Amino acid sequence: MEIQIRVYYEDTDCGGVVYYANYLRWLERGRTEFLRERGIELVSLMRRDIWFSVSECNLKYKKSAKYDDLLRVVTELEEVGGAAFWLKNYIWRKNELLVEARVRIACMSGETGKVKRIPAEVVEAIMAGKVPTSK
Repeated sequence: MEIQIRVYYEDTDCGGVVYYANYLRWLERGRTEFLRERGIELVSLMRRDIWFSVSECNLKYKKSAKYDDLLRVVTELEEVGGAAFWLKNYIWRKNELLVEARVRIACMSGETGKVKRIPAEVVEAIMAGKVPTSK
């Protein structure tokens, strides 16, 4: 799954280089669209007390994005477990890899804050779009 992001002035520091935390915002957008593409509506899940929360995130910054760059945020499913799933994310500027990330998303109760199993129908929807990636 892929979305495009334009780097705006507000995303950068005084030198026109993207502030490091903004990459996390863009990964969140990619993740939300990844789920939406599979028919997973987060608002309807929250009404059922099914919440997704980032429980682990590992980013490798390779190159900096700059003001006015057009970026591609790629989100791929890596693995699904009982109460969590892992995504691989890549942020590209044309053919240059800028950021590589691995993110663990835990399923939890918004009411209690405790981890819970991902419902079977949600696992099925997440897996429906899985495409093997080349390493």
